[in-house]
Amino acid sequence: MLLPAGLIPATLIRRLNRFAVEVELEGHPLAAHLPNSGRVRELLQPGTPALLVSRSGSRRKTAFDLLLVRLGPTWVSADARLPNALVREALAEGRLEPFRRYAEVRPEARFGGSRVDFLLRGREGDCLLEVKSVTLVEAGVALFPDAPTARGTCHLRELTEARRQGLAAAVLFVVQRRDGGAFSPNDPADPSFGRILREAAQKGVQVLAYRCRVSPREIRIAGSIPVRL
Repeated sequence: MLLPAGLIPATLIRRLNRFAVEVELEGHPLAAHLPNSGRVRELLQPGTPALLVSRSGSRRKTAFDLLLVRLGPTWVSADARLPNALVREALAEGRLEPFRRYAEVRPEARFGGSRVDFLLRGREGDCLLEVKSVTLVEAGVALFPDAPTARGTCHLRELTEARRQGLAAAVLFVVQRRDGGAFSPNDPADPSFGRILREAAQKGVQVLAYRCRVSPREIRIAGSIPVRL
C-alpha cells in the first residue's frame, strides 16, 4: 500500500487523550489525530520522530493524522485502521498462502449478531477471518494486546463458535513494523485474551502472524512469522 505523498516530519511531545497527540511542527506545538485507541506507550515517547499526513473535513478537530513514528532505525505504523486494508490487498494479490484457495472476499460480513472483518468463500467452504493490529515488539517478539481487550476476546469466542458450526476460522495478527521475529499473546497485559487465544487454537481456529515492511513511501505485508502460544 502506497502512502500519501508529502508526509510531514514532526516530533512527538505527548499524548493529549485517547485519540489525540501533541507534536512539534516547525517549532510550534499542535494537535494531531491519533488513529489508535491502544496504549501504544512505546510509540508515543516525547522526542520521537514522527510523520503526519494532512487531512481535511468539516467534522475534524485537527488538520493532521499521526501516521508513522520512528523507533531507532525502525519505522512503525501508528494507524490501527490500516491492517484490514493491508490484508485485503494481500488477499487480492494472493500473498497470504493459507487463504489462496478462497476465491471470494467479503469485508465486514455478518456472523450471528456481530460482524467479522472478512468472510472468505471457496469451493471447500467458508472461512471467517479476524485481523488484529500489533505495534508492540519486545526483544524481537511482537505482542498483542498492549492493554486489556474485551472486544478482542469476544472476537476469539465468535471464531471458536464458527469452528463449532463447521466453518473454517482464523485470526491474523498484523505486526506494523519489520522487527518482530515472532508473535506471542501478551499475557501480562491481558491474561484472559491469551487463555482464550490458546483455547481457540486448540479448537481449530488458525492463529497467524505477519510482519510488515514499513517506510515513508509504503506499508506492505512482508511475510509470516512464527506464532508462540
